[in-house]
Amino acid sequence: MVIVGIGNILQKDDGLGVYAATYLQENYTFSQNIKIINGGVEGIHLYNVLEDNTHIVILDCLQLNDTPASIYAIPAKEISGYGLNNGGAHEIGILQCMDMMELQGKEIPESIVIGIIPARVTFEFGLSQELLDAFEGYISVVLQYLKKQGIEATKVSSHTTLHQIIDKAKDPSGVMI
Repeated sequence: MVIVGIGNILQKDDGLGVYAATYLQENYTFSQNIKIINGGVEGIHLYNVLEDNTHIVILDCLQLNDTPASIYAIPAKEISGYGLNNGGAHEIGILQCMDMMELQGKEIPESIVIGIIPARVTFEFGLSQELLDAFEGYISVVLQYLKKQGIEATKVSSHTTLHQIIDKAKDPSGVMI
């Protein structure tokens, strides 16, 4: 299984997926081998990740008409074609890569998008207060999904906070995942 954090940390709430992937990487160990990838704004460059894996968990913001900080877990095939990560810094997003695989007759990996509705997407680091307040709930949804897949998560003893992860992202010498 692969967890891919998608988003642009330079655009406030849009960076949620990247922050969440880093948070999971730094704060948990898993009962099965899980690869966690900072997909950022890689778009088409994630095509190989899709080709090489059978189960993908996508962490990202969803541009749906709902209250900010609402959390969704949606099989990717149900929202394929809706333009997740379409345009802007993302250009071709991960779901468009799945569409391309389907057009080529390739098997699409089992995939779920665990998404959250952003409050603000602006050129600014960090997360809105709404997403900061919802972050632990968002991580809980991801961990619940993993548990349903038979994967147990254990917190590591040295905890890295979300604020530390965001601060590290602001530092040009900081390395995210």
